Amino acid sequence: MATKGRPTTRTIPKIKGKVLILEARFHEPITEMMVKGAIAVLEQSGVKYERLSVPGSFEIPGAIKFAMNMYDGFVALGCVIRGATSHFEYVCAESARGLMALSMDHNIAIGYGILTCETEPQAIERADPKQLDKGGDAAAACLRMIELKSRFLGGSRA
Repeated sequence: MATKGRPTTRTIPKIKGKVLILEARFHEPITEMMVKGAIAVLEQSGVKYERLSVPGSFEIPGAIKFAMNMYDGFVALGCVIRGATSHFEYVCAESARGLMALSMDHNIAIGYGILTCETEPQAIERADPKQLDKGGDAAAACLRMIELKSRFLGGSRA
């Protein structure tokens, strides 16, 4: 298991508000593991949450933009596994770029949970809540960003 560089503990703040979990449906069993990890963290924090399926990781930034005034934060969950073409690079780069642009341009609290893996076993290890739990990590990051936004910007949604 790849644990180098991981924090030994995860701080889960108690948050009031509402979070939207966006789930890309490519590699659905892997994404579903990530959703389980994210939900466990969100429920531990006491925040309200909703789930929304989108076709793939590329569509997550657009869906967040549509909903950005309705939620306090977003958990972006997806999985992109390298194939035989350059499609992998485009999806990974553009989904990350889109999420960063939303975060920076609109002060949106986003937890980044889009796995970019070489193989399915790598993705499973990262997605499984009993292993690396990247869905839980993304939810915890979202909650922390909501905290920081509230501290520095007064917590307004947009």
